Amino acid sequence: MAADLALDGVGTTPSRAGTGPWRQAGARLLRNRSAMVAAGALVLIALACLLAPLYASAVAHTDPFVSNVSGTTIVNGQEVQVLQQSTEGLGLGVTPIGPTWDPGHYLLGADNQGRDVMARLLYGGRNSLLIGLSAALLCCALATVLGVVAGYFGGWIDSILSRCFDVIWAFPVYLLAICLSVVLLTSGLHVGPIHLDAGSLAMPVVIIALIYVPYVARPLRGQVMALRGKDFLHAAVGIGAGDARVMWREVLPNVLPTVVVFLPLMTALNMLTESALSFLSVGVQSPDASWGTIINDGLALLYSRPMITISAGLFVALTAVALNVFGDGVRDALDPNARLRGGA
Repeated sequence: MAADLALDGVGTTPSRAGTGPWRQAGARLLRNRSAMVAAGALVLIALACLLAPLYASAVAHTDPFVSNVSGTTIVNGQEVQVLQQSTEGLGLGVTPIGPTWDPGHYLLGADNQGRDVMARLLYGGRNSLLIGLSAALLCCALATVLGVVAGYFGGWIDSILSRCFDVIWAFPVYLLAICLSVVLLTSGLHVGPIHLDAGSLAMPVVIIALIYVPYVARPLRGQVMALRGKDFLHAAVGIGAGDARVMWREVLPNVLPTVVVFLPLMTALNMLTESALSFLSVGVQSPDASWGTIINDGLALLYSRPMITISAGLFVALTAVALNVFGDGVRDALDPNARLRGGA
């Protein structure tokens, strides 16, 4: 009798089988300590960058976008010039003040224009994170549509889209991004109702998103092609569902976990690409700032004031590592085999 009750599920404690797959994935993600630490680091970085205006106005009392070559600050109770006379070689030129470790007076020093490095780091982080996340969302959205369409319909549609992917894939990523940036930063982008100015932050978002579309669309296309032979898809077609309904109701939910996994990983990759383009002066344009432009600003002061480049590089590296660790945690949480591996 007890065996029958056990087989019928009567009298047993409710299991998590009744909960949805997204809730189960969320529970697995919350149990992943490394992913949660990475998520905490990302929240702290994003929060600090969002509070950049408050830091600049209430703490540092400076405008990080205005040149301050003749300004002064307080160090150890004494008023000193932000740009000091150089003591190297013949003593020609000036050298920005180094880190004071005082949040109210140039915590990380100044750049060659006398601007507060810490305030610019926070403002630059806002743009770097915004561009990285926006480009990832746009890239994943376009790649999902193109990958699902190519994999579901096949035939000449798949051939055309696949060849387009191959053409973009044939170019080295940074070479293609630099070429597009140089062209679009001189004339802007004007395609139908879309009008983007050359100095707009939306320009690097579009460029970075487009060059990475094949890297996301290709795996999704292969996953959709594997789904075409499944019984549930044949059943949906058999009951008279149209192609659009089948793709929306049957195909898309099955590829959505893959898209979710791609999102944090592509954000990290896009942020690194933006930093590289901005370092080469073909990304974020003045007067806006990003971590890449700050690294470029500190390049000429690498030996005398290395903290400018080091601090921006550390922010880039820490954010990229946190995004990748969190992305790995999301992948493990959405993996159907994670329950067996984790003993859940």
